[in-house]
Amino acid sequence: MKKWARALYQPNLPLEENHRVTACEEHIRLSKEAATEGMVLLKNEKNLLPLAKGTRLALFGKGTFDYVKGGGGSGDVTVSYIRNLYEGLKMQTGIVDIYEPLADYYRENVHHQYEQGTAPGMTVEPLLPEGLLKGAKAFADTAVIVISRFSGEGWDRSGIECRDEDDELPQGELTMPKISQQVFPDGDFYLTENEKKMIRQVETTFDKIAVVLNVGGIVDTTWIKENDQISSALLGWQGGMEGGLAMAEILCGKVNPSGKLTDTFARRAEDYPSMETFHESFYYVDYTEDIYVGYRYFETIPGAAAKVIYPFGYGLSYTDFEVQTEQTEEREGRILIYVRVTNTGKRAGKEVVQVYFQAPQGLLKKPFRQLITFEKTRLLQAGESQILKLSFKADEMASYDDLGKIRKSAWILEKGTYEFYVGTSVRDTEKTTYSWEQKEDKVTKQLMAKLVPSNLKKRMLSDGTYEALPLMEANDPNACVFEKMHPGSEEGLTPVIRAWERRKLWGVRKEEPKQFIQVAEGTLTMDEFINQLTEEDLLELLGGQPNTGVANTFGFGNLPGYGVPNIMTADGPAGLRIAPECGICTTAWPCATLLACTWNTDLVEMIGEAGAKEVKENNIGVWLTPAVNIHRNPLCGRNFEYYSEDPLVAGKMGAAMVRGIQSRHIAATVKHFAANNKETNRKHSDSRVSERALREIYLKAFQIIVEEADPWAIMSSYNIINGHRASECKELLEDILRGEWAFKGMVTTDWWTRGEHYKEIKAGNDLKMANGFPERVKRAMDLGELDRKDLEHCAKRILELILKLD
Repeated sequence: MKKWARALYQPNLPLEENHRVTACEEHIRLSKEAATEGMVLLKNEKNLLPLAKGTRLALFGKGTFDYVKGGGGSGDVTVSYIRNLYEGLKMQTGIVDIYEPLADYYRENVHHQYEQGTAPGMTVEPLLPEGLLKGAKAFADTAVIVISRFSGEGWDRSGIECRDEDDELPQGELTMPKISQQVFPDGDFYLTENEKKMIRQVETTFDKIAVVLNVGGIVDTTWIKENDQISSALLGWQGGMEGGLAMAEILCGKVNPSGKLTDTFARRAEDYPSMETFHESFYYVDYTEDIYVGYRYFETIPGAAAKVIYPFGYGLSYTDFEVQTEQTEEREGRILIYVRVTNTGKRAGKEVVQVYFQAPQGLLKKPFRQLITFEKTRLLQAGESQILKLSFKADEMASYDDLGKIRKSAWILEKGTYEFYVGTSVRDTEKTTYSWEQKEDKVTKQLMAKLVPSNLKKRMLSDGTYEALPLMEANDPNACVFEKMHPGSEEGLTPVIRAWERRKLWGVRKEEPKQFIQVAEGTLTMDEFINQLTEEDLLELLGGQPNTGVANTFGFGNLPGYGVPNIMTADGPAGLRIAPECGICTTAWPCATLLACTWNTDLVEMIGEAGAKEVKENNIGVWLTPAVNIHRNPLCGRNFEYYSEDPLVAGKMGAAMVRGIQSRHIAATVKHFAANNKETNRKHSDSRVSERALREIYLKAFQIIVEEADPWAIMSSYNIINGHRASECKELLEDILRGEWAFKGMVTTDWWTRGEHYKEIKAGNDLKMANGFPERVKRAMDLGELDRKDLEHCAKRILELILKLD
């Protein structure tokens, strides 16, 4: 097929001969496989699970039918079907029997609520009739309680609504917090009163009780962990279109669970240190906990450990494993650890080996433990062993000195002893006999100060106290050389459809411009091609272009006179998102948090490749995924799109996804760069964070992905970072991303930012989506704020990305 044929001509052809890959059986099977591997067994006392053959079940809770496959917004996917837990269990023929009258009650109730326009996961738990409870007891010996939750883009998991009178926001960002407040008066982290009442009724009736959680983020699990009447619990996450079947296969023992938590589950939402300032203001968030995020906080700060219900890295199995460190050595600055994992139980299963290091506190102060590497075994049969080779560079244990306590703006490997712990969670580890001795402070990399905070007054230290931070001169994020657009007036604008003059198809024609295909063929240099473009052409390249085909997030490129195709983009993190009216259903993969809980980078890479095939088959060139922001706070409404509270896990999973996507010559777009950890007022909120926390936590995943997977595109985030809009921040996009990390790809804005287009171009943000403002950029050029060379730099990177597509 001719290069760019799908983009130029939109052929409706299968990607593979006589076989459409979009939502094919193979991809749906892979989705289910991933779902089973990322679900986490939280509790299994009395060995209630897996359910014995012939078990008679009573399914309690509207979550039995109110199944949530994934989150809302860009993470939503149009599918031909989804399987809820009831449907999944009905497929387990000969293993379980279900009390149907109770199932009928919940099915009808959920169906009625859906008919009223209620979104999955936002339904109200109905009261449980005593007659059905008695009937269930007479029929069943085991009860399964199902709890489901939903969240989405543009709002956080609370009833707090931000209505900035000076900004025009999409209606969904205004209505969903109100609905959430009505359904979950205490916040959806906690059980509702109706859910509590239903659980009490079940507890007084049944001796055998299991719980299934169909959620996209952290929720209260104290009622599970500390209740002896609840024998077992499965964290099923949001498992994509086949999630209900995946849950059923684990409950029935067809699959042995091997997922491990990539977040710390604490007793209360208020136990997370970020909660104190999460909703302090609509206009800023102070990251006062600094680098002490997730387990770095709970395992380090005095008194915090007692707040943990389930620790980072935790997860049970139906079998047992023995993990033994066989050998540890150092070779040329790299530490190698050989670990033997033996399945000592009676069922086949997989185990995850995690290696943590403990650094000397020194002058910089550090977390008690930090994950440094991990590996998952293959499926081990009973009695089988596997030796895993885990390795990392000693320099990866360095800390960033932003205040000059040792060397300002440098990564420092402080002198002292570095200990290593090998195990299966942050708490279930054994210390190795080997340790790394650093005799003198070592500067592993000298940098320059970037993105220094101007309004963050203090930050947490490892003993729980705070140190004061110097206050720099504040930047005005709304500064502009002419009047700003009314905030929100750019929201939802579609690109201008640019006219192309009348042309002759044959006969005598005026001289044609040089064509972009000549650059691809090597007969024309990129500079020669760009030199012929007019200023108007360049400005057109730097903004979003109209949708074609099934796309709904717009395109870029689109200079037909020069042969530059209009390359389409598409959401999202849980699968190719095509609008329902197009009539095309795609594969809905499990949410990103579940994928991270597989700890299986090979599996995530396979999903990236499979998803990219569907993207390509539907004539899309750029997939807006993966999203790798940190789970800083459990109430962030978009956490289901993100992988973990730990930047190493997020980075490794994101890199695997990028490799898989780009193996099919589809551009991955890593987002949202950076510190986009809150949805409320996301386009105006200032993330006030220290340079050290930025580099060690919030930028680290992006750095890993850039250095290990070479992504072709990165999306800058909506939010402000230390007084600078991310899309307008030269220190972020040019100095750090391109200068320090050697990123060679294209940077796009998120859709309809509040950034000023000319400032974004100056900062190295190449493409403004979903549409540009060439008239405003031209006005800035007339005022001397930027020139043609600035346009050419961005245009070149956009065109270079298009060259990578086939």
